[in-house]
Amino acid sequence: MSIQSHLSELKRRHAALDQELARELASPAKDSVRVAEIKRKKLVLKDQMSRLGGATTLH
Repeated sequence: MSIQSHLSELKRRHAALDQELARELASPAKDSVRVAEIKRKKLVLKDQMSRLGGATTLH
């Protein structure tokens, strides 16, 4: 998998987590543990995208 395709997949997963987070926050019975878990996953993906973004500028 090329760096660009991997970066695109990470962005897609990050966007999916954004949607999931919005649904959870809109829920009247939102689960604060679930919200924190989604946010943590988004941060992990963001860190990975940052590292890959830096790698693409080196090539």
